[in-house]
Amino acid sequence: MARQYFGTDGIRGTVGQAPITPDFVLRLAHAVGRVLKRTDSRPTVLIGKDTRISGYMLESALESGFNSAGVDVVLLGPLPTPGVAYLTRAQRASLGVVISASHNPFDDNGIKFFSAQGTKLPDVWESDVEAALADDPVWVDSANLGKARRLDDAAGRYIEFCKSTFANNLTLKGLRIVVDGAHGAAYHIAPKVFHELGAEVVPIGCSPDGLNINRDVGATHPQALVAAVKAHRADLGVALDGDADRLQLVDAKGTLFNGDELLYLMVDDRLRRGETVPGVVGTLMTNMAVELALKARGVAFVRAKVGDRYVLEELEKRQWLLGGEGSGHLLALDKHTTGDGLISALQVLQTVVRSGKSLSELLCDITLFPQTLINIRLKPGQDWQASPDLESTIRAVEAELGQTGRVLIRASGTEPLVRVMVEARDAEQARACAQRIANTISL
Repeated sequence: MARQYFGTDGIRGTVGQAPITPDFVLRLAHAVGRVLKRTDSRPTVLIGKDTRISGYMLESALESGFNSAGVDVVLLGPLPTPGVAYLTRAQRASLGVVISASHNPFDDNGIKFFSAQGTKLPDVWESDVEAALADDPVWVDSANLGKARRLDDAAGRYIEFCKSTFANNLTLKGLRIVVDGAHGAAYHIAPKVFHELGAEVVPIGCSPDGLNINRDVGATHPQALVAAVKAHRADLGVALDGDADRLQLVDAKGTLFNGDELLYLMVDDRLRRGETVPGVVGTLMTNMAVELALKARGVAFVRAKVGDRYVLEELEKRQWLLGGEGSGHLLALDKHTTGDGLISALQVLQTVVRSGKSLSELLCDITLFPQTLINIRLKPGQDWQASPDLESTIRAVEAELGQTGRVLIRASGTEPLVRVMVEARDAEQARACAQRIANTISL
């Protein structure tokens, strides 16, 4: 059945508007609880959140919904999305729940779920939940209501897990690192991880007030990180997004590196150490220069649909370990079950420490093809594919680019946007072609 509520990354929207309302979230938790009880007579669910002010409201709604279905709840407080995935597995819980809208502004929020193994759940599970939402609730009697408790050391446990993925014989001593927490879920965790591994840490974006998450900081606004690295004469800068599952890095020169380049460096580190990397999964958006560089080193490359869940599905199907997106969602499945900005940063920093080279030096042989990405906000009910000139414009652009570029148009899975991307060897050509296509959609 077609899913009504679930997008590519859970359920997301503007707070106070359907479906991100407390009454719906309570019903959602109740429905999820009933689905869980089909295979587990007394499920336990972990709930973590980012720093949005709406998290308090949604957390209590989830707690009530689960308890009403006879499901026990463990509250983790503010914790990165991958931290919830880790603790769900470590605590042998039935399900992990994250209250977050990731990189979106504070007035959005969302709910996403992890399996008992700390992995994204399949589409069929989401369809089962939506079917249960259509049924009348079945409240358990008082004797069978779920209970709630708080795990007070959730942050500390996750910090130790992150550190365990960094080689024991390496240290970050001697490095000054600017750490940008996006005023989000890692504000109290990310600086400690790097500090406890030996770095001198300069924190920015680590003072959340419930309203400032992702505002002019973090992985989606890396200009703040670039400025801070230069101002503090730091060796490196690390920027996370609101729920800390994506990453951007900056070197001492203020050069910004995206997920495509960082994915290549994760592969490079393993190849330098004599490990076999049979293949890597990127997405339709992955830069062609990285694809060519990987293939030149004998590493197979496959493109998945945009979205870390699709990268994960492709990795699992092929039994590969490394994949990611240019946005900074990176996967190292021998380190964690899901994308983790902190762990990905540590994997890249291992390369820097081992080689004694800067990020710029490590990537000197890769020149990314220019990409132009235009986001077009849709009007309510707008059918963007109905544009009479869209198909002919795309054909004309593809003919112009030939073998030196490509076009990708897709609808966002989390926002009412259409994303137009054109990649070409010439930056001006990419910009002009993307604008031509965008103009036909926004008429």
